[in-house]
Amino acid sequence: MKDARQVVTWALRFVLPLVMFVLLGVSEPASAAERAPEASSLGPVFRDLAYVQDGHERQELDLYLPASPTEKPAPVIIWVHGGAWRAGSKDRCPAKRFVRLGYAVASINYRLSQHAIFPAQIQDCKAAVRWLRAHAKQYNLDPKRFGVWGASAGGHLVAMLGTAGDVKEFDVGAHLDRSSRVQAVCDYFGPTDFTKMNDFPGRMDHDAADSPESKLIGGPIQENAEKVERANPITYVTKDDPPFLIVHGDKDPLVPHNQSELLLAALKKANVKAKLHTVKDGGHGGFKRQEVEPLVTAFFAKHLK
Repeated sequence: MKDARQVVTWALRFVLPLVMFVLLGVSEPASAAERAPEASSLGPVFRDLAYVQDGHERQELDLYLPASPTEKPAPVIIWVHGGAWRAGSKDRCPAKRFVRLGYAVASINYRLSQHAIFPAQIQDCKAAVRWLRAHAKQYNLDPKRFGVWGASAGGHLVAMLGTAGDVKEFDVGAHLDRSSRVQAVCDYFGPTDFTKMNDFPGRMDHDAADSPESKLIGGPIQENAEKVERANPITYVTKDDPPFLIVHGDKDPLVPHNQSELLLAALKKANVKAKLHTVKDGGHGGFKRQEVEPLVTAFFAKHLK
């Protein structure tokens, strides 16, 4: 028994910290100007760039640049990950494929709901957009051609970037002289009106006090109408919003298809260019349909190239 306790003590003291170090990717901080790019077949890669100086550990982004840069600044696609606002990472970035097409790609982390409740998440996304614009010359980015793409919780946040780009209350911190508006939005099955998510049966009770949506706003969604409205991208729709491509499976068990239908209706009513592509029998992502990827490629080419 004594030997067993010694093994456990040794593991806690030495092995666990080492494992956590590897998992978390701890590295010595360096400024964006000092950090050398990582070698990649795609092009230069700058990892863990802090878009908030001395901020939270989640307020970082990775930047992928084209392998063959030109004199003309590159359009930018910003990927925002999903994970119910309480998980996920910038490390998994499906948008990286666009680097081969001449785009720069930024993949961002943001504070999760266990770190801070809404609007911290959209404040972080906007801060990342402003930081990229402030450093556009350094990385040869075109500040007039920024697109965003995200899935699930990331879809919600890119929709917020699209409709609340001019909402100044969500712009906090540095580089406030730079715009946080974007020029194109690709929203993969993002939630919109949390109070209507339970209108359709699924695997989750969205009205529960411990649902992802309730955790995001800091209380049960049906008891916090004002907070829910504040977190709804539909609240901020205006006629000058950028074009939207929305993709959603009609059998999504986690984010009902009606969430995208509601957003599309609001955008159309305001005469915003918007398209909803419904994936027949599609679930919560994992789309294998041949038509989906070319749709996204064509959408960004039309509005950013």
